[in-house]
Amino acid sequence: MSSPLIIALDHTSLDAALPLVDQMDPQRCRLKVGKELFVRSGPHALKMLHQRGFDVFLDLKFHDIPNTVAAAVHAAADHGIWMVNVHASGGRQMMQAARDVLVQNGLRTHLVAVTVLTSMDDAALSETGVTRTAGDQALHLAGLARDCGMDGVVCSAREAGDVAAQCGDDFLRVTPGIRPAFAQRDDQSRVMTPLEAMQAGSTHLVIGRPVTRASDPMAALVAIEQELAALKG
Repeated sequence: MSSPLIIALDHTSLDAALPLVDQMDPQRCRLKVGKELFVRSGPHALKMLHQRGFDVFLDLKFHDIPNTVAAAVHAAADHGIWMVNVHASGGRQMMQAARDVLVQNGLRTHLVAVTVLTSMDDAALSETGVTRTAGDQALHLAGLARDCGMDGVVCSAREAGDVAAQCGDDFLRVTPGIRPAFAQRDDQSRVMTPLEAMQAGSTHLVIGRPVTRASDPMAALVAIEQELAALKG
């Protein structure tokens, strides 16, 4: 499936998500399951989405001691998900343990590392003791993630081009904070439109509320597809 679009199911339950899911085409997008939906509905949510033909990005952002994260990544991959993520700030040993458990068990799930949350700017990072800018910190963590064998990173589209230059074109750049021209910024600080993000170097675009809260979700998805068609023009 060649579409770069990942629709974020930021719903309170599976029952709330399925009416939207049943309007979506698994040949035109993947789906992201985050913390609230997974905590409320569990692996059953993954099963229902897989039965409808969707690739699933399980967005739980694991960050713990290496053995715990490796076990969690193994458990996630056993559900047949397409992608799972960890926090790059968890460090080298944690990321390598997560990578190793997939390799040792022949699991093909993509493993990506979160660099800097798109809700955080330089001031927010400074409060946590990080003296680098958000962009510099993202690039630093992307290099560490590459060295640890990650398949890619979750980063702002603003850093995607620099990450590609540093880590290679095959290194995935999964970018949230995507807001089509018709959508509000909501709580994201570092945002781009879908076309801007792909031109900047993103490989996959995570889009939530502009589609999931639209009065006509499929019309919103089509509008994004039409915007991206300019890349082929």
